[in-house]
Amino acid sequence: MRRKTTLSIAAAIITAGALALTGCSAGSGGSTGGDAGSTETTATIALTGAPVNLDFTTTAGSAIPQALMTNVYEGLVEVNQEGEIVPLLAKEWKLSDDRKTYTFTLQEGATFSNGDAFTANDVKFSFERVKTDWTTTLKAKMDVVESVEVISDTEVAVHLSRPSNAWLFDIATPVGAIFSPNGVADLANAPVGTGPYTVASWKQNESIELATRDDYWGDKPGVEGVTLKYFADATATTNALRTGDVDAIVNLQAPELVSTFESDDAFTVTSGTSSGEVSLSFNNRTEPFNDVRVRQAVLYALDRQAIIDTAWNGYGSLDATFVTPKEPYYVDLNDQYAYDPEKAKALLKEAGKENLKVTYKVPTRPYAQAVSEIVVSQLADVGIDVTIESSEFPAVWLDDVFTNHNFEMTTVLAVEARDVLTVFNNPDYYIGYDNSKIAPLVTAADEADEAGYISGMQDVQRQIVDDAASGVLFLFPNIVITKSDLAGVPENAIVESLDLTGLSWK
Repeated sequence: MRRKTTLSIAAAIITAGALALTGCSAGSGGSTGGDAGSTETTATIALTGAPVNLDFTTTAGSAIPQALMTNVYEGLVEVNQEGEIVPLLAKEWKLSDDRKTYTFTLQEGATFSNGDAFTANDVKFSFERVKTDWTTTLKAKMDVVESVEVISDTEVAVHLSRPSNAWLFDIATPVGAIFSPNGVADLANAPVGTGPYTVASWKQNESIELATRDDYWGDKPGVEGVTLKYFADATATTNALRTGDVDAIVNLQAPELVSTFESDDAFTVTSGTSSGEVSLSFNNRTEPFNDVRVRQAVLYALDRQAIIDTAWNGYGSLDATFVTPKEPYYVDLNDQYAYDPEKAKALLKEAGKENLKVTYKVPTRPYAQAVSEIVVSQLADVGIDVTIESSEFPAVWLDDVFTNHNFEMTTVLAVEARDVLTVFNNPDYYIGYDNSKIAPLVTAADEADEAGYISGMQDVQRQIVDDAASGVLFLFPNIVITKSDLAGVPENAIVESLDLTGLSWK
């Protein structure tokens, strides 16, 4: 393994970790198939949902960190396949008695791809830059940082304004990526990180070619390069795997096609877990979803297991909030809105919305297209007339729905790790949920001891579900199909990044 996996004292507080939206396919040339004893030197991975640029500091969404985090950019810590926080650019860390200062001991000899040496000054620069230069909502995760103190080239202390159970996990996500001051001039096109790969080329909406660094500080991947190839059509993706144009499909978004690979020894199929929720999101700010009774009625009207079985071939699992079973404070609230169309009708009558008409903006993603017609049909059964408006994803959906909040109801795969507070504890977020009830609960939980953190976050979930702030149709599976002699493709999608550092040919 290229990294130590020893947890620090603080890591015991937070031990779980979003699903990557995109798929990948190697295409740097030279990948021809998966025969035993293969002499392949590169790999091609098929993904969906291509990034619009390469700068996740100013562009929201999962596609950019999926490709670049862990592979090109690294943080002080990362989240492994079991959901544990483990060392990366930090060899170890300790937490002060007042739980407000993290002191990190850094790896020696790590360098950026532009040749700059990695030091504690880069940590200070990167963490402070989140507050001054980042424009996405993720920047709020660094608000708790009061100051960053450089003790030496290999030691840095981060002082928080208050104890925070969430912060250590947060820096395992894109907001904790470490940059060089000399490497931020053109983040949209020329990323510079300490990771084992560099971006050799990028063709918007088509592919990203990653080249393995000879001077990487840790254990090098077992391939000379990886091509991430983006497909909008699942059938084209599976055809590409069969013809040898790609070597693996990550997060296959056509589960009905899985069976054709399961009986073929040339391929390996896994269905792992993820932290991605297929949402049914309401605009809480405006009619009709500013009425809790209407939101509750919609949730009662949905047979979510039928949606999983019909839309996603039975793959996936039920989830009630944007918290998954891999997270330490998960509480099962799935029964609160058990399928009950008569109760839905009664709530609509009580709200005076018996002849309700709703516009449903559906992004052009396979999962959204698959669930939308079923949702429309089930809501029609309780008297809700839903009109689908297709929204090109990511560009149009991100601008219209996410940024401008121009929607009534939508569906999206929410893949950011531990995103319950991102979604619900910010009234300016696209769903516009009034967080006045949960905000004090969140603050108290974050500052509490481990037991108080868990119980407090469970109370937060209960309040969100009581308010029917938005629904979760199902927890997304991570279906991966690889050529049988390609090893190292992650089975689970716990965080957004697709960790390709362990790739090798058998």
